[in-house]
Amino acid sequence: MAAEIPRSLLLQLRTALEDTPVGGYIPESSWALVWSALAALAVWYIASREEGPVRYNVPKANYPKEENILENPSIKVSGTSAIQCYAPATGQFLGFVNPSTPEGIDRAIDQAHAAQAEWAKTTFRQRRAVLRSLLQYVLDNQEEICRVACLDSGKTMVDAQLGEVLVTAEKLEWTIKHGEKALRPESRPTNLLMAYKKNTVHYEPLGVVAALISWNYPFHNLIGPIISALFAGNGIVVKVSEQTAWSSQWFTQVIRGALVAHGHNPALVQTVVCWPQTANHITSHPKISHITFIGSQPVCKKVAESASKSLIPVLAELGGKDACIVLASTPKSDLPRIVNTLMRGSFQASGQNCIGIERIVVAPEHYDTIVSMVEPRVKALRLGPKADVGAMISDSAFTRLEILVADAVKQGARLLAGGKRYSHPEYPSGHYFVPTLLVDVTPDMAIAQEECFGPIMVIMRTASSSAADILAVANAPDFGLGSSVFGSDWDSTLHEVVKGLKAGMVAVNDFGATYAVQLPFGGVAGSGYGRFAGEEGLRGLCNIKAVCNDRFGWLGIRTAIPRPMQYPVPDQERSWRFARGVVEVGYGMGLGRKVGGVVGILSNS
Repeated sequence: MAAEIPRSLLLQLRTALEDTPVGGYIPESSWALVWSALAALAVWYIASREEGPVRYNVPKANYPKEENILENPSIKVSGTSAIQCYAPATGQFLGFVNPSTPEGIDRAIDQAHAAQAEWAKTTFRQRRAVLRSLLQYVLDNQEEICRVACLDSGKTMVDAQLGEVLVTAEKLEWTIKHGEKALRPESRPTNLLMAYKKNTVHYEPLGVVAALISWNYPFHNLIGPIISALFAGNGIVVKVSEQTAWSSQWFTQVIRGALVAHGHNPALVQTVVCWPQTANHITSHPKISHITFIGSQPVCKKVAESASKSLIPVLAELGGKDACIVLASTPKSDLPRIVNTLMRGSFQASGQNCIGIERIVVAPEHYDTIVSMVEPRVKALRLGPKADVGAMISDSAFTRLEILVADAVKQGARLLAGGKRYSHPEYPSGHYFVPTLLVDVTPDMAIAQEECFGPIMVIMRTASSSAADILAVANAPDFGLGSSVFGSDWDSTLHEVVKGLKAGMVAVNDFGATYAVQLPFGGVAGSGYGRFAGEEGLRGLCNIKAVCNDRFGWLGIRTAIPRPMQYPVPDQERSWRFARGVVEVGYGMGLGRKVGGVVGILSNS
């Protein structure tokens, strides 16, 4: 990001040139000033020039040396406390990872604190340099990053390219280009009574922050909080999911490599993995200044309770029941594009996407058309690591999903495809669920209220095309993360729906676009609170310090306590009238009240 030319240098050049006539020559007397200004500009340019990316290497991921397919894969194995890592798509054994102990977590936090004390002194330019090199590594190693993420999470390479690499590149580039603007001290207005003051807000590092992340995007969910924490001047400890402990080890090396490449302490970034019973040691740790939590409502309540012991602020992203709404004003010619979006939004990462499309809410005018268009597409989806839809992270959700589908059918929904687990002929140990299409779903059904987090497309018909009937369906669940609305740009109903949606994010005539441009990410109600991404995300990882200075202190103009207000108070009645006069001068509406305030001050001094 190019730095702005200092105002002092521009004024210096202006002074040198202001006597130059239009179309004339620079006076000889001004040349010295001109050369001085140009020399200063050259020095400034050299000093402010951004450092290019440093290419670095890290050891390859620790792939298994031989194929060992587990018959009944699970992260828990009897006889050991170690975490068993395996590929959800095939059941291939990847290795064991020893969970962190409370003592190990203490050491990680202490190391991060020691490194952060130095990192806090770095400039934005130095932090950008690290992120720039990290971005270069991501761009140069996209395939390897995708392969590692796919092996550990079960998603396909296309899903990884979109959900791991693309969004990470965007977050890095946004932070490099716009991060300093978000965290630079900013001026705030004053008022009449305090006109002699100048006010600024500063965004300072908190120290060491923590993030507890989910498994659905093992690379992006890990690196996202780290990017923001580092640019804000913090150290960070990330508690990764047990489900993706294997890949997290390598991804941590990738991130630390950028720090080492620029001469910084890699201990600034710590990752730990532990069983749930040990996680409280992180969430209540007195040396943690902030927690970002990505997960479920029940777990978040435990995290918030634990964090309250040390009064640690928590940002919570708890998933959603996102509605994708198709209004009556949607042109028929746009339906093929929308159907493509519905397919991607519903089945990417096997539906394990916090802002995935959980409900498709369609106005009556387009309902039958939409159903007829998606039915053959859903039935044609293939399962497998190199097919259309990848595996789920484990088989733990299969029974719950099957019950949700079966109960909906009993209540009148129509099951047009899927609805059950799938035993893959090539990968019998893989965790697959048949891509599902469930239509005629109503708001009172459990599947319309609970987050599925699986490859299930739910379609709902609204009673009418009015904004009120559409919002009644869209806002029914106790979630409010993201949403999408398709319709004509000139349709007043579209604007009513966008305004009336109970959600933290809305994409108009698109899906998931808000995160692709780094707008603040987060929700309301059961979807959590707080925001990451964008300016709000960076500032949320800072101590927001308000500073009020004297504008003319050098002239001796400072706040003084007037005699009527000094202790001991000489006369309560006169002092009160004096104070009332001050209020009238400052806030009286109209010149008459302000003049009266001045009189009150003078007559009671």
